[in-house]
Amino acid sequence: MTGGAAISLCDALASRGGTWADDDTILFTPTTNTALMRVSAAGGTPAVFGLLSEGAASQRWPQALPGGTAVLYTESSSATTWDGANLVVAPLSGLSAEASAKAGGTAKIVVRGGYYGRYVSSGLGSPRRDERKGGHLIYMQQGTLFAVAFDRDRLETVGQAVPAIEGVAASPGSGGAQLAVSAEGTLVYVPGAVSTNARPLDWVTRDGKTTSLRATKADWSNARFSPDGQKLALEVFDGKQREIWVYEWARDTLTQLTFDPGEDRAPVWTPDGRRIVFASDRAKTGIFNLYWVNADGTDEVARLTDSPESHAPGSWHPSGKFFAFQASRGGTGDDLMVLPMEGDAARGWTPGKPTVFLGTPANEGSPMFSPDGRWIAYSSNETGPIDLYVRPFPGPGGKWRISTEGGAVPRWSATTPELLFRRPVTSGQIMVASYAVVGEAFRASTPQLWSPTIAEGWGPLNAGYDLHPDGKRVAAAAAQVQADAVQDKVVFVFNFADYLRTIAPGNK
Repeated sequence: MTGGAAISLCDALASRGGTWADDDTILFTPTTNTALMRVSAAGGTPAVFGLLSEGAASQRWPQALPGGTAVLYTESSSATTWDGANLVVAPLSGLSAEASAKAGGTAKIVVRGGYYGRYVSSGLGSPRRDERKGGHLIYMQQGTLFAVAFDRDRLETVGQAVPAIEGVAASPGSGGAQLAVSAEGTLVYVPGAVSTNARPLDWVTRDGKTTSLRATKADWSNARFSPDGQKLALEVFDGKQREIWVYEWARDTLTQLTFDPGEDRAPVWTPDGRRIVFASDRAKTGIFNLYWVNADGTDEVARLTDSPESHAPGSWHPSGKFFAFQASRGGTGDDLMVLPMEGDAARGWTPGKPTVFLGTPANEGSPMFSPDGRWIAYSSNETGPIDLYVRPFPGPGGKWRISTEGGAVPRWSATTPELLFRRPVTSGQIMVASYAVVGEAFRASTPQLWSPTIAEGWGPLNAGYDLHPDGKRVAAAAAQVQADAVQDKVVFVFNFADYLRTIAPGNK
């Protein structure tokens, strides 16, 4: 606060909130799909604070409660849709069964259907406003800031939640909101609407030029080209759920492919273009397994994997006999898996038993087979930051590190020996490394900027671009800077604690 050099504590590649606890540790979310982590305020190696609840994909935006005994955070079964998330409180000793038992309590949900929860010491029920007597929780839900009385001793809400303020800038896509409350009970917030991710589809070329691919805006992600390049499979969010659609860009025709109430995500075409694999939690909310369906919408959806772990699609081996995907192990890391397929196009395909291709304490993701099937490119945080690596398939063999300043979402060119990827640290730059195979060795050049145009989105379930089979252009959403989007005002609400006691008195 008085100046001086900044102190680096640990890596937080795509942080989603942090809080300084009374025991001089910092609880934080280092990236998008993970449980809370904990690190000393003096710096060091972070440790997992607790495991994700069953079916949960991410824990974010923690707040250490006064008194130093518990932490409030938001937990969701979807890393990109937070209106249906839950507010959870947990003892600061941790979330493991052993630690929770010693602390005399366990993590529990205190509000269902809300995000970005914050505790306000309002002194509920005390004329002296003694904050130890209780307070309120405020949180976002369907674009409105809600409030409910909260008993901090019993860690539970009291009475009914009520709307408190309209027009607070928030993002149900990240679970964040632009607000803060001081210890004295003053609220400050950025006025605005709930943001959406609706955007057009663009062609982006190596020289940075952009042209319209689909001008109509939609909340889309994970677009993937068909093998012939004539169609795009993508997921579209309508504000309630995500479904798989197919876009024929030459005819500007968008056709819905899946209709299940569950979340359907991350489509991938089979090498022959006949089917599309995708992740879905239709069997159990929050647990994504692999399914496939005919690309023309005929026949029924068929299940490919059945696991308590969540799976994120990767890519097909060119033979069509192996499918690489990412398996989430909760708070213990993500591994690369391979699903063997038995049969052929004439007799039909039957999924075999998935096997581990790469399992380490680190997080590995986004596996992509090379066009000749000899290699798998993938991302890993084994050295701290997320970088891109290549390994031989099916192995054995060593690994080659491709990126040096962050790398994820690899895409192989089918026409030239090049490997494209995203730089998550800069959140948008598309990079490229040329390569050559000498014997059993994979030799890649120093990565270079593929295009100066920044594209939006990165991650195993938020891939914001795909390379066309011609290797000359990508489909992406070019980042746009709108002059009218500048926000240079905030709103202060003084005596906010008094207001909360009036609108949410906590009557049972």
